[in-house]
Amino acid sequence: MKKSLLHSLVFFIPFLLFSQGREEGFVKTDTIGKQKKIKLIAIPIAFYTPETQFGVGGGGQLFLLNNTNKYNQRLSNILFSGIYTTAGQIMFNITPQVYLGKGDYFIDAEYLFEIYPNSFWGIGPETPEGNEELYDQTTHKLKLSFLKRLPPDLNFGFTYNFANHQVTEIQEGGLLDSGGILGADRTVISGLGAEFNLDTRTNTSSPTDGQLFEIGAHFSSEILGATHSFNKFTLDLRNYEPLGDRSTLATQIYIENNYGDVPFQGMAFFGGSSSARGYFYGRFLDKNMYVVQAEYRYRLKPRWSLAAFGLIGSVAGDASDLLKFNSVKPGFGGGVRFKVLKEQNTWLRLDIGSGKDGQSGIYFGVNEAF
Repeated sequence: MKKSLLHSLVFFIPFLLFSQGREEGFVKTDTIGKQKKIKLIAIPIAFYTPETQFGVGGGGQLFLLNNTNKYNQRLSNILFSGIYTTAGQIMFNITPQVYLGKGDYFIDAEYLFEIYPNSFWGIGPETPEGNEELYDQTTHKLKLSFLKRLPPDLNFGFTYNFANHQVTEIQEGGLLDSGGILGADRTVISGLGAEFNLDTRTNTSSPTDGQLFEIGAHFSSEILGATHSFNKFTLDLRNYEPLGDRSTLATQIYIENNYGDVPFQGMAFFGGSSSARGYFYGRFLDKNMYVVQAEYRYRLKPRWSLAAFGLIGSVAGDASDLLKFNSVKPGFGGGVRFKVLKEQNTWLRLDIGSGKDGQSGIYFGVNEAF
């Protein structure tokens, strides 16, 4: 589906640890030589979301120990996985994140291949539940970003986005069969973009202090091979406020605006395990979206945490309609987290969320939602 599927939906327990460094807690090996350069964690994968049902698979994370961001001690790594779900979905994903020049430059990339049966209710904030129809889609997706660090905590760079969405089966007589939905047969997204962010978070897995302010502008153009030309603008504002030694209040404001001939695959998708827990990912979609959410996190024990969250949000064809009262979609819920390894900041997450009109979801994944 997108990068957050792996970062937010995957539950994993390391079963084979190959350490090429000196960190305690990992099996040490000299098979590569005395100078240790890499560490590989091989992982089985199991998760559950409303969109995929149960998923299983395998993958791993390769850490490049000699490529570290000296400013925040984050390691370069390559995350990869292959997944099959009980909803009949097949996904393969590889996500390299590499620091160059000791952190002055950053390469952030992702390749995704998926065969994905999914549900579609139409476009807009008030699509009825009875509209649901099934469709199958095969996707190849590539994102490549190159960012330059601007001291002390700013990053700026350029992005290339490519996606080929081939709709292979639709419901006869349904909305996608009507001819009125852009992308109902095939969509190619291809274009350049720019990203700018300020990142002072203590870490990216489970921040307890700091901020992330990120602005993105992405353009899909027929000149570069796209089937539709449109522009996407995103704003992501996050704050993490420590409340004493054990508590953190995390808040996020996310806004997405699309302009032009936007196929439904390129629209803003409301729901999912990250931005709007309690709603099926893509239950509502349109050109514009906002989500405001807050989460209180309490460290019960060194390796156990509890969380409670609430949110509001909506989608709309016109940005001016986003705040209409009757289209606002609230959500709330809570969950528990468990730290996998004492020396590594990776957390397993179980959340239960509820939304408007009986919407609900169980989310079994890794690391915080935001």
